[in-house]
Amino acid sequence: MTAAPTASTRAGAPGEAAAPTAEEARVREFLERVIADGAAAMAGLCTSIGDRLGLWTAMAGAGPLTPAELAARTGLDERYLREWLDAQVAGEYLDYDPDRGSYLLTDERAAVLADPDAPTYAAGMFTMLQALYGSENALLEAFRTGEGVGWGEHGPALFEGTAKFFRPGYAAALVPEWLGAVDGMEERLQRGGRVADIGCGYGHSTVFMAEAYPASRFHGYDFHGPSVEAARSLAERSGLADRVEFDVATAQDYPGEGYDLVTFFDCLHDMSDPGGALRQTEHALADGGVCLLVEPNMSADVRENVHPIGRGMSAASVAVCLPSALAQPGPEALGNHAGEDVMRRIADGAGLHHWTLAAESPVNRVYAVTR
Repeated sequence: MTAAPTASTRAGAPGEAAAPTAEEARVREFLERVIADGAAAMAGLCTSIGDRLGLWTAMAGAGPLTPAELAARTGLDERYLREWLDAQVAGEYLDYDPDRGSYLLTDERAAVLADPDAPTYAAGMFTMLQALYGSENALLEAFRTGEGVGWGEHGPALFEGTAKFFRPGYAAALVPEWLGAVDGMEERLQRGGRVADIGCGYGHSTVFMAEAYPASRFHGYDFHGPSVEAARSLAERSGLADRVEFDVATAQDYPGEGYDLVTFFDCLHDMSDPGGALRQTEHALADGGVCLLVEPNMSADVRENVHPIGRGMSAASVAVCLPSALAQPGPEALGNHAGEDVMRRIADGAGLHHWTLAAESPVNRVYAVTR
């Protein structure tokens, strides 16, 4: 049987290539998308290098810089810097002036790549990728066996990158928007309350709340010892160690009771026993206390996740969230897009029957849950 003619051989006007068929056009369109995705993944390494070496910070607000000038600012090798700068021009992260041979990081781009205190800062995503690409072999084996890959089996860059990625959003919204949307909570914490931050990681969320409410006491709990140590160091540097404590504990056995507020920031879906965590919380809450659940803004209907944030979150669920739950003993393996109905069912079964959507952003949905 003779193969079907390709676009280059199909009959057409002499000397002209025939127009591609609709099928060929769709193949080419998808090929271009895959190549663009692969190029972005490769370029992410350069973005991470720039972050780790302080290049974005060195260029922020500096105006146009030549490779020699950037080398003088950073003490790094000029030849490597020129190659790195050229790669950033290709990705449209930097502007290039051919007359001067200089490169410019605009203020708008610096707000995303160079300023950890900006709500738009996103460089932490690339720190996470260092760890996740290093975990690929473990994930391959998990796909074959159905076993899990725990958070601790990833490299330390995952913990650091997660803290860097979520910190700007918490800084911008946690106190003024999320807690402010919970009826009576600000007044309760201003008078002096007790707060437990479950899955606190490096402690940024805990410290932001403690800075805003000096009359209250805060307890952060996390299963990961190195993260707890990082959180303790943050509390010391922030001058809050007298009323902010961090300890190693799981969500199902953290100590204490009489908490006015118990928080779970982007972590409940990673647990194999979220019901156990919420049962412990129901026991730990004071009368009138509130459990604040902050979860990814993802839908159980996968068609609603077809957008850049949904794509990134779904991929994170494959690499981190689902494997984490499967690595623990427990009845659930939710992933990060189980949906609100599933979360409400789990909360109701734990004795937390009243559920309110308090706030929402493109990245997160914030629920206030009570008995």
